[in-house]
This record gives sequence, structure tokens and C-alpha cells, in this order.
Amino acid sequence: MLKLTYTHNGFYIDYLQESLETWVTTRVILALRSGTSLCVEPSSASFLISLDLPYVNQLLEDVNEFTGEIVEVNRCDEEAMEVVLEGTWLGSDIASEEGIFICRLSDRLESLLYQIWQESPVKIN
Repeated sequence: MLKLTYTHNGFYIDYLQESLETWVTTRVILALRSGTSLCVEPSSASFLISLDLPYVNQLLEDVNEFTGEIVEVNRCDEEAMEVVLEGTWLGSDIASEEGIFICRLSDRLESLLYQIWQESPVKIN
């Protein structure tokens, strides 16, 4: 599972071994016990990656194989491209710009996207 965290300080990706259902259940229980508002809804999320990494070519070559997992791959300029994924948004309210996006993809795709993001000099801040 990939966990994309959007904060006012930046954007981070984590690669988690835990199942999506277990992770969401734990977050909902935590919100209930702490009396914190939590909005959980289907959504899409995007992030930028650098085009000059060797793994990007592999991703672009395999993008047709990942149809249904990657919604879009858009070239932004000569340095970066945007990857758009479908998953679940968790935030304090429906309009929050800060929160967590989670998605379950094939192991191969999760690993590839995580590796590309880790090595990418293009970061959202």
C-alpha cells in the first residue's frame, strides 16, 4: 500500500506492508477514541516525479499494463511528470488540503513508484 501524506510543509510517500483495510480501520478507531473529526472518501491524488531517473522509462513502458491502477501520467515540462492515482482520502474535513491519501496497487507498481519518488529531486513543498 502507498500512503501519500500532504502537509503544509510538503508531501511524502510511504510504502506500507499493512493492508489498506487494516490501516483505515486503525485510523478510524484512533479518531473515534481521540474525538477527532475524520473524513474518509474515495478520491484521486497526484504527485510529481523527475523525468531524468532510469525507472521513469520503465514506468512509461509499463503504463498500459497498469491501466486501472494509474489513472494518468502527464508530462508537465522537460523535467517532471505528474502521476495521478485513485484511492482513499483521509482528512479532518472534506475540503482539507492536508491529509493522507492511501491506495493499493500491484506490489510491482507500488515498489516502482516509491523508488522513483525517493530518488526524484522534484518535490512538492
